[in-house]
This record gives sequence, C-alpha cells and structure tokens, in this order.
Amino acid sequence: MAEYANSVVSDAANPEMVTYTHIIYALHATSVVLGLATSATVVGSFLFSIPSIVAVIMNYARISSVRGTILESHFKWQIRTFWFAALWVLITWAISLPLMLIAVGFLTLVVGIGVVCLWIIYRVARGWFALRERVPMPA
Repeated sequence: MAEYANSVVSDAANPEMVTYTHIIYALHATSVVLGLATSATVVGSFLFSIPSIVAVIMNYARISSVRGTILESHFKWQIRTFWFAALWVLITWAISLPLMLIAVGFLTLVVGIGVVCLWIIYRVARGWFALRERVPMPA
C-alpha cells in the first residue's frame, strides 16, 4: 500500500468489477491447475491455454473501468505476470538452446522453466489473496 500512499486511489471499487477481477484470477489459476494436472507444463498452460489468454483479454478490455481503484493495480499485476512469464520463457530458451549442444542446456531449460513455474504460481496466489483482502498490488 506504500506505493499508493502519495496517489489518489479509491478503495470504493465497483463490486461488479471486484467479481470480474476474481474471475480473471480464477482463469489464471485454472491454467495453472491444468498445467499441474495434465501433461502440459504450468508455464505452457499459463501462456497458451484458453483460460489464461481469455483472462488477459479481459484485463485489457476493462482496465479503463478500474482506473483510480485498487483493482487497477491488480489488473496491471495480472497483465505483467502474463507478459513477464513469456519474456522469462524466451530468455530461458535463448540461453538453453545453444547450450544444448553440450548437454548443459537441457538442465538450464528444466531449471529455468521450473523457476518460471514457481514464479507464476506465486504471482497468481499472492494477487488473489491480496484482492480478497482488498489490498493493492505493488507497482
């Protein structure tokens, strides 16, 4: 909340938009569970499954509706989680692919994807718990 101490942020978020934000977290969480429960990876499911892609589209479609409320920080948190996960995966592949010539790349790929997986789970859980407590996410 310290990030918002100097800005005008209203906690009076529209209850309909709070529910909408919960739905977005639920869609992201569904992608994570699909990754854990199927042969897909959490990262692959989070970036390429229908629930997660729909969630990001929902973020972009309604972000103007939450300007000036704590929900704006949650929308930005969700959007950044998606795009940074994609960035970290690209970086992991870019590092691992050339290293696969000496077999080390297979290890760096598994470790890198594992770290991104844990980071995604953390971000979805932390954001959803903060929303439940009506706490804004850090900028």
